[in-house]
Amino acid sequence: MARKVWGVDSAARVTESLYSSVVSNFGTPKYWGRYLTDVPNVSDGLTKDEITFIRSKGIKILPIYNVFTEAIGYDKGRVAARNAVFNARRLGIPQDTILFANIENFFGVDSEWIKGWVESVYPSGYRVGIYNDPVKGGFRAAYCQAVKENNQVAVQTVLWSAEPEVGVTKERNAPRFNPATPKCKANVWLWQYGRDSDICPIDTNLADERVLQNLY
Repeated sequence: MARKVWGVDSAARVTESLYSSVVSNFGTPKYWGRYLTDVPNVSDGLTKDEITFIRSKGIKILPIYNVFTEAIGYDKGRVAARNAVFNARRLGIPQDTILFANIENFFGVDSEWIKGWVESVYPSGYRVGIYNDPVKGGFRAAYCQAVKENNQVAVQTVLWSAEPEVGVTKERNAPRFNPATPKCKANVWLWQYGRDSDICPIDTNLADERVLQNLY
């Protein structure tokens, strides 16, 4: 069985003070999920300086694309993929890195969008990822429909599950790796098991160590 590796994600920019707070209160993450672009009142966009800082600490970057509020329609999925790839290249993030689409449980979502995302990210040389909630909302049904229509969706996509939410912990107290999964073929290799720490603005995650090979 692959080893499970602890990390965090944040909508806030990673500064010296945020990094120090995470390390002293929780542990040293092996990877840090960050958003590719600014979305007002939602996320600070990654910068090249921030990437340099994170990587100087021996932490890998897990890139997230979140400039959309619904995931409906093949063409919209393709547009999101193109924008994610453009921003990853702009920031110097190399090919073979997984780009995660951020699909929240309150988003409308259909199989066409998922296919558009997968079928457009994959040929770019980047790897395909989707952050999702396989319990609440429409993702599970849409994903399994997309897999039925194109098996490469299951083969090429790494899923990052938001369920179950068991609460933020220190690295040493992390739970056993047990993410919720869709009821069809899926590579669920990441689990956001704790959200919205009271101490600093992070979520806590466990990843299959295979994911680390495709982070920057």
